[in-house]
Amino acid sequence: MDVYKQESMGKTIAGNPYVGRGIVVGKTADGKNAAVAYFIMGRSENSRNRVFVENGDEVIIHPFDSSKVEDPSLIIYSPIRKAGDCLIVTNGDQTDTIYDFIKDGKTFEQALETREFEPDGPNFTPRISALLDFSDGFTYKMSILKSADRDGSACSRYTFSYPAISGTGHFLHTYVTDGNPIPTFMGEPERVTVPNDIDEFTNDIWENLDSNNKISIYVRYISLEDGTAVNRMINANKR
Repeated sequence: MDVYKQESMGKTIAGNPYVGRGIVVGKTADGKNAAVAYFIMGRSENSRNRVFVENGDEVIIHPFDSSKVEDPSLIIYSPIRKAGDCLIVTNGDQTDTIYDFIKDGKTFEQALETREFEPDGPNFTPRISALLDFSDGFTYKMSILKSADRDGSACSRYTFSYPAISGTGHFLHTYVTDGNPIPTFMGEPERVTVPNDIDEFTNDIWENLDSNNKISIYVRYISLEDGTAVNRMINANKR
């Protein structure tokens, strides 16, 4: 068994009806760029009523049709924020918690000790987060906060710390696949390949997400030489 095997994102997600929300972090094959992708999917009308909007270095999720918003608490948040030499990527308002802790000189782990999975039983959607750190080269961490049991009585916290390896990324998502309740992600983040071309990477993910449930994707490549960034964004809902 090859424990270091890695597939493209397209092959990893193809045919899976519902991986939920996903974060991918890694380094391009040529070693020149840090890469990060965040996407959301949705089954309910409330979840599908969303679009990504760029705001400088940050990304904000807005309702596509504000008249149809049922419960904004778990669907409206900033998935991407910059804090000094770090870039924060999450699937919920824990983005702001991590941002505040980093700004106060505290750690990613300390921030997430104050949070837990989403209160949406019986699914108890995990909170997934990533921190890209450019203070000394490029390293990254990923985290998942998930229910310790089917009753949501306690929270299990897992953090993964990675050196950046050219051509390698890690993919963390909220769900294994569709279900009722939806089964939460299990194990370590999945190893995936990271191509040099941002459009290839973006399209490989977007085109292989389930067409009925995909909502939005945002991809950023950051030059490790000078810090300049190139972004791609696709919304299924068109303004």
